[in-house]
Amino acid sequence: MARITYQVVEHNGGFAYKVGDVYSETFGTHKAAHEAAESAARRQSLSGTDEHILYQDAEGQWQREFARGDAHPQGDVEDALPESEETRGPKGRPLAEGELPDPDRAPFSGNARRS
Repeated sequence: MARITYQVVEHNGGFAYKVGDVYSETFGTHKAAHEAAESAARRQSLSGTDEHILYQDAEGQWQREFARGDAHPQGDVEDALPESEETRGPKGRPLAEGELPDPDRAPFSGNARRS
């Protein structure tokens, strides 16, 4: 079975996860990027439908492939999230579970740029 590893890294003034040389959107905290990477890795294991896919390879060439819906890779997260890393509110108070941002949606950041 193929494996995909999501790495959490600093990126564009915040944090992102990446696979190979491809970065996600920028998140405001390390923890939010970590949780988004875990969510993406979990979704890798979901079965889908058979589809023809089109993607660009590392050399910039477009490739067409048939992807079976039941042939999915195993997703892993590579990150050393410090235990002291907490999501905090504007006054420095740790946020409760219901107050945490949705890790599948990046917070808007006016200085974030795509690379």
